Amino acid sequence: MSKEPVAVVGVGQTKHVAARRDVSIAGLVREAAQRALEDAELTWADIEAVVIGKAPDFFEGVMMPELYLADALGAVGKPMMRVHTAGSVGGSTALVAASLVAARVHGTVLTLAFEKQSESNAMWGLSLPIPFQQPLLAGAGGFFAPHVRAYMRRSGAPDTVGSLVAYKNRRNALKNPYAHLHEHDITLEKVQASPMLWDPIRYSETCPSSDGAVAMVLTDRAGAARAPRSAAWMHGGAMRSEPTLFAGKDSVSPRAGRDCAADVYRQAGITDPRREIDAVEMYVPFSWYEPMWLENLGFAAEGEGWKLTESGVTELDGDLPVDMSGGVLSTNPIGASGMIRFAEAALQVRGQAGEHQVEGARRVLGHAYGGGSQFFSMWLVGAEPPSS
Repeated sequence: MSKEPVAVVGVGQTKHVAARRDVSIAGLVREAAQRALEDAELTWADIEAVVIGKAPDFFEGVMMPELYLADALGAVGKPMMRVHTAGSVGGSTALVAASLVAARVHGTVLTLAFEKQSESNAMWGLSLPIPFQQPLLAGAGGFFAPHVRAYMRRSGAPDTVGSLVAYKNRRNALKNPYAHLHEHDITLEKVQASPMLWDPIRYSETCPSSDGAVAMVLTDRAGAARAPRSAAWMHGGAMRSEPTLFAGKDSVSPRAGRDCAADVYRQAGITDPRREIDAVEMYVPFSWYEPMWLENLGFAAEGEGWKLTESGVTELDGDLPVDMSGGVLSTNPIGASGMIRFAEAALQVRGQAGEHQVEGARRVLGHAYGGGSQFFSMWLVGAEPPSS
């Protein structure tokens, strides 16, 4: 029996900010979920199951928060599942929810992800000593900076590329009312003059620490037919993982990422992603990861990704827009960041992305990664149902 087609018929986000002190975690997730239901014109009673995801619990210091969130999410007496795959968890959570619809276990599923980083300190939460592994050197940036430097050495990329990505994404964020950072006075010169945090990563080339949540309503073909607005249809989705450290690991272009993308393209019938995909919502917490992931995902040959960035291909009005919403560089509630990429991809093909809409977007990739570049989740959504 073939899989049931999966459609996104509702999307909801909170306004992402540094600290939402006006709501609890329960209030935060309910706000996003309520907006997704309103978008789909459904009620809590229409939801058959809930799939929730977030990053490590010590980011807030509340262990297994899903156990007390059932009431806030209308899940009392219904199946509720928690997913965790480090920074890629938002994407993985959406894929688990999609699998329940695709397998006809449930007809309509609410999926959401969140983080309330203001209630803890994620930077030091990411600086835990791990036996037999290298220290993270004060936050994720200390871990990834050597990988960026390796990419620069391998590709010959000039050291200005990172600032171009940051400048682009922060300008895109100004067109997204839900984005955390709205830097109206941003200039390329300001990005390039910002302090060096982890050589070669500057302050303005890093992601913020955000409070926020995002939710989606996923449904089957029958549910999509009843939806008041156009749906985004899942054409392919996959997860892959690999160890943080192992002999032969390519930290610049991890095999798990390449394999994950190849699986998604196979499912969607994509043979030339550069030409067949209209835009990408990519997980870029540090600006240099745009050119690195362009190569890892097959949009550019090895060592050529930075040239797409430098030539303007990834601008909002470019040939392959990347992070139209401002991306993780502008909004980073860690547990939700991957799902925001997936949700923003859905908004694009539904034609509902507002000022950061890519005209004529029909197929858009949502991408997430986490851990030590070891967990990957991706989906490709389209404006039309997938061909059977």
